[in-house]
Amino acid sequence: MTDLRSLATESDAAEVISFRTADGVDLALRRVGPADGPAVLLVHGHGVSSEMFSLPEIRNVTDVLADAGYQSWLLDWRGSCRLPYNESGPHYTFDDVALYDLPAALAQIRARIGDRPLFVVAHCIGALALSLSMTAGLLPGLAGVVAQGVFLTPKVSTSARVRVLLGSELLGSRVGHIESDFRKVGLWSRRTLLYAALSRKGDCPDPTCRMVQHGWGMGAKLFEHDHLDSRTHDRLAELFGAIPLSVLPHLRQMELAHAVVRWNVDDDRYAALPENALDHADRIDCPVLLLAGSRNEAWIDSNKLCYEVLSARNPAIDVRYTEIPSYGHLDTFIGCGAALDVFGHIVDFLDETSARLA
Repeated sequence: MTDLRSLATESDAAEVISFRTADGVDLALRRVGPADGPAVLLVHGHGVSSEMFSLPEIRNVTDVLADAGYQSWLLDWRGSCRLPYNESGPHYTFDDVALYDLPAALAQIRARIGDRPLFVVAHCIGALALSLSMTAGLLPGLAGVVAQGVFLTPKVSTSARVRVLLGSELLGSRVGHIESDFRKVGLWSRRTLLYAALSRKGDCPDPTCRMVQHGWGMGAKLFEHDHLDSRTHDRLAELFGAIPLSVLPHLRQMELAHAVVRWNVDDDRYAALPENALDHADRIDCPVLLLAGSRNEAWIDSNKLCYEVLSARNPAIDVRYTEIPSYGHLDTFIGCGAALDVFGHIVDFLDETSARLA
């Protein structure tokens, strides 16, 4: 199995649980917080890791949840930069995350918490995969869900759409992945000119920051710089991993449809997943809070659109939308002021939902 022991280094109080999915991929969960509180599964975005929820230099979301009486379960799914799958191993799509990673993680948690309430807080691509799992009926009995940035209706800018097209069509057959850490490239790599072009534009003098924005952000800002602690910004090379170009065609297909769709339509192994998750939104059986920063350039107004669509098409779903003024995309979790500006909305939602269940 993959050595996952390093995942516990941030907190002596964290318990690390390694597990293997049905398709043979080794993943990990970290459990922190009170032993008997309601459980919250935290699902990171692609190319980062569960570290985004536990930054030691700020008051992070697990700190806030613990103070509110919630037990956090931090998942590193196969898109985590702490795991090797973005750089080596077989290609995967978000179908695999929805079909294998998330159900397996929930099974691990449920085996340990019994009948206590279980919530999910998911960010970015993690939220897209979550929506596909939920509308497949693979995650029954959740107490509530918070989706940050995007959920069922992905929508990006025209420039980002072009970048995804170019990345998948022009580079995908030649380059397996792109490093986020500019220091790993070197001067004599055959990809030096590509990396130089990707990091050429941007206001920040840090080339890794520019790589992150133009790679993972597809040319859009992933965060507002003035919301980041300087120590967090200095760690961007640690927080972001390689960009696997193999996932871009699936992402492109979703964005063109403005809906989460299944990639493997002709493979019976994925038959449990709906071809279009939005068409099966009636399977969502718990309250949903859609969060987004008002300056989210990565997914523009995807969650606002999702709220409007679900409210019109599925009025029986308890869905609400909250916009965070002045925030971008990733700074809603890694921003130094997120504990005051963002996490209170999450805790209020969890508290309200927990009170209804009591």
